[in-house]
Amino acid sequence: MAALQDVVTSLAAELEIPGVAVAVLQDGREEHAFHGVTSIENPLPVDERTLFLCGSTTKTFTGTAIMRLVERGLVELDAPVRRYLPEFRVADEDVASSVTVLQLLNHTSGWDGDFFRNTGDGDDALARYVDAMAGLQQLTRPGEAVSYNNAAFGVAGRLVEQVTGTAYEAALRELILEPLGLRDTLFFSRELLARRVAIDHQRLQDGSTKVLPFGFPRGTNPVGGLATTTRDQIGWARFHLDGRSLVSPELLRRMREPTVEAPGWAQGDAVGISWLLSGAGGLHVVGHGGATLGQLSLFKMVPERRFALVSCTNCSPAGSAFNERIMAWAWESLLDAPIPEPETAARNADEVAPYCGRYETVANVIDVSGDGEGISVLVTDRPEVLEELGAPDLEQEPPVPFRFRADQADRIVCTTPPHRGSSGFFVRNGDGRVTALNAFGRHAVRTG
Repeated sequence: MAALQDVVTSLAAELEIPGVAVAVLQDGREEHAFHGVTSIENPLPVDERTLFLCGSTTKTFTGTAIMRLVERGLVELDAPVRRYLPEFRVADEDVASSVTVLQLLNHTSGWDGDFFRNTGDGDDALARYVDAMAGLQQLTRPGEAVSYNNAAFGVAGRLVEQVTGTAYEAALRELILEPLGLRDTLFFSRELLARRVAIDHQRLQDGSTKVLPFGFPRGTNPVGGLATTTRDQIGWARFHLDGRSLVSPELLRRMREPTVEAPGWAQGDAVGISWLLSGAGGLHVVGHGGATLGQLSLFKMVPERRFALVSCTNCSPAGSAFNERIMAWAWESLLDAPIPEPETAARNADEVAPYCGRYETVANVIDVSGDGEGISVLVTDRPEVLEELGAPDLEQEPPVPFRFRADQADRIVCTTPPHRGSSGFFVRNGDGRVTALNAFGRHAVRTG
């Protein structure tokens, strides 16, 4: 598919991304395209064996591992988490005792989810990470609202450890990776030493590019720790589209069906079991994707067309623009289902004033201000979070402009790169006052 290579090369050069890898599955055939280098400091050509961090697409592996345990009768989705993790705690004891396994897997557990803590490299790293969640505050009641929750998938990974009696990484190899032959999908840094691996980069606002720390702490491996190739990711798509004896077709279909609706949410219109569900170009899309400090990936499947698209990039924030544009190209050129631009309406300063102010999560401070036509959202990472991730000097992005969707009072969408297409909405209380913002998938409480 020469057209795929041409568009990958063109977009990567235009956006000045050091390295990218893209793959398409269509009509049973897969095509791959590669461009650039693994690192600007130690450049090796990106090829079919190059490992990229797939970030949060790892969550779909964690979810599928749990479904294997469901099929074995070892886990029930509607059971309370404490049936499997008796010592599990968050700040709200009622939540800790009642939250279910399913609510871990569909982002409705309700506690502050962007919790990162470096708990070391030992086999107890995940147990220590989950123990450290004891102080996490509740934003919404379990099952009440969708808010992207990394910490919940840490709990899900710990549940896998407890049920199988082995470390999460070993359990995932036994349950998923080895049976599917995904030999180029790995966790530990020592396993990567002999491999060609894409390194994280950040495009700075002065136009230069710098190398960033690689990967996340071991305790967050169930959240986003996998390194893999586009070929293995297409293998992952084939499994979920075609089904094998590893998990029954009925359970795989159940994973792709809505468990909770999420209109206006940045990650999709609904959530299945670990999968994020959306409509794009009139097609039902099942997908995920992920972000590390400097790698941004995309993973999309269209079951009705037996189609999949995988994109891996090693530079933020430009990787977001690349992924959005390669998806737009694929939908128009390969699926004949162009994705329309959202309809927006300008609002003046008086109209946006009720939304302006400060919103906060455990990881970020978010300042919303008017910009003449809509709002600008400035996200500032908390210094202690950057310290935990080993990147205290990470450059913060400039404000992101959002426009209000036409005829949808509290819903917003970004119409400019690199976050074009990212959507969100404001939340009101019973008195009609704006009390929270759900942007970039996260529920942030208004504090000022």
